[in-house]
Amino acid sequence: MAVVTISRQFGAGGKTLGQKVADKLGYSFADNAIIQRVAQEANVSADWVTAFEKEAGTWVNKIVSGMVSRRMLSRVLKDERGYLDEKIYLDYLVLIIAQMADEGDVVILGRGSQYILDDHPDATHILLVNDFEHRVGFIKEHYDVTEKRARQWVSREDQRRINLYKRLSKADYNDPGHYHMVLNMARVGMDEACDMVSNYVKRS
Repeated sequence: MAVVTISRQFGAGGKTLGQKVADKLGYSFADNAIIQRVAQEANVSADWVTAFEKEAGTWVNKIVSGMVSRRMLSRVLKDERGYLDEKIYLDYLVLIIAQMADEGDVVILGRGSQYILDDHPDATHILLVNDFEHRVGFIKEHYDVTEKRARQWVSREDQRRINLYKRLSKADYNDPGHYHMVLNMARVGMDEACDMVSNYVKRS
């Protein structure tokens, strides 16, 4: 009943690797599933959770602090009973990731899972890194966007990652001491990385 967490710098290929490792090990891959479960628990739309994750620290904080009208808020809530703010989001995130880990045989992508499951006896934590230019190139190739768009996307997602870890009171997310394996994707191919992670998990 193992669990693998994949942390990454955006554009280092975490989603691609996570899915490949899950397929090779016969595990489930938890990315959008986390959004769906947070939405279900908080009784809000999945779109609202997605927007919250993407825009945390900007207009979402204005909504939850009452600076935007309740009418606008209601557009993205399933009904008047649902609500989401940073505390609720983080509480459900911790709960759901812990539940998924206990269910086992899962690869979990990001969202601070390496911290949430730091002491989990069956967890293997992986970090993917790459330099900015390589990450921009990966996004251009895999998402068919212009270089300008890719650069904006990588920069924005880097900041979003910083914002999430600030909410988790963490600043050392790139410290290799948190991980069983750190892979520089500028030097390791995707298939090789998949083999390395899968073989490690099988031996653990």
